[in-house]
Amino acid sequence: MNTLQPLRLLAKRATPTQHLTQSSRAWRRSFATPAATPTITHQKTGSQGPTAMVFMNMGGPATTDEVSGFLSRLFADADLIPLGPLQNYLGPLISRRRTPKIMKQYADIGGGSPIRKWSEYQAAEMCKILDVERPESAPHLPYVAFRYANPLTEEMYNRLLEDGFGKGKGGRAVAFTQYPQYSCSTTGSSINELWKWRQRLEAPSKTSTDLTQPPKEDAGSISWSVIDRWPTHPGLVEAFAKNIKSALETYPEEEREKVVLLFSAHSLPMSVVNRGDPYPAEVAATVWAVMQKLGFSNPYRLCWQSQVGPSAWLGAQTSDTVKNFVKKGQKDLVLIPIAFTSDHIETLFEIDQEVIHEANELGAEGRVRRAESLNGSPVFIRALADIAMAHLDSGMATSKQMGLRCPGCKSERCLESKKFFGNQQLETERPAVII
Repeated sequence: MNTLQPLRLLAKRATPTQHLTQSSRAWRRSFATPAATPTITHQKTGSQGPTAMVFMNMGGPATTDEVSGFLSRLFADADLIPLGPLQNYLGPLISRRRTPKIMKQYADIGGGSPIRKWSEYQAAEMCKILDVERPESAPHLPYVAFRYANPLTEEMYNRLLEDGFGKGKGGRAVAFTQYPQYSCSTTGSSINELWKWRQRLEAPSKTSTDLTQPPKEDAGSISWSVIDRWPTHPGLVEAFAKNIKSALETYPEEEREKVVLLFSAHSLPMSVVNRGDPYPAEVAATVWAVMQKLGFSNPYRLCWQSQVGPSAWLGAQTSDTVKNFVKKGQKDLVLIPIAFTSDHIETLFEIDQEVIHEANELGAEGRVRRAESLNGSPVFIRALADIAMAHLDSGMATSKQMGLRCPGCKSERCLESKKFFGNQQLETERPAVII
């Protein structure tokens, strides 16, 4: 494989920072003094490299001018917001009606979403660690693929091809979901979109005369693997717990144990939940692991935010929960965005400017607060590197769980994308079981 372009990108990415003092693939439990991100000190390609590390997320408009396109793609996605047979009509209608309101919200948080900035930073910093601690698959090159905003999955895939991956040159790419908890509406949708563009831009050969056999993969296509969920990884749990402790320290010491912790995650339509989507259970698993890390120091609840439209969604809603607590006299509340890995519209506007503002209007007196998002947390970035290394070391294309579809799933696209990624093989000997 021609590695000149990836290596040029690597050289641009390197910045002078202090080296890690030791390399370890075991999770580091002490973060009193986080090590600085290591500088890339070599331009050598490892025996398994280069490796593209692709961060997948929903994304957000970087400017208010991008809001219309963002909403159009969002409401057109039946995996995220199922609108039934009228999706092609209702999606654009809802998008147009909501655009002015959402543009104002993005204007109120600074003119756009910071999610691209944080995603690119997190991916680049993680790759610096991987280059030092797993040189055999170096250089690790960071990419971001958003589902509804720039850079879109199509743009990311074309960049991979331009950078020397695929099209007869081979290469390894890891699709790393930045939704820690799996949902067909989020990770599933992003994986389906990745599969779609892979089929369009690197279509398998159809020259076989045996129509009973699937088309053979062209030699030199990108070898994909997927990190599809990580809801209870110790590093993720540690990062959340650290931010919660910092938030609790803003309350008087004698009151801290009485503060109620409200974990808030993006809600799902009940039609998706009842289909068997694993997201509610995995979010709950994250909450339990974080509370266990905190020693169950405070009372807590899990609630859900960002409901859209009149259909039934998973509750209780975060805004209603906060208002009900405040009305009952429980004003000391810390909101924790437990399903988000960086700030975006749901934290900076929905929680900070709507939920907390409404609480103060009801008399909360500034005692309803939010724990910081993970953003540039060294603890979190260290966790990302550990998750990636464990995946690369495993030789597995996907987790076993990814091959199990929702019991009520009827999507042929979902079935085909799972088959593709599950059968990428890499170093495994058995194909994934797709049910």
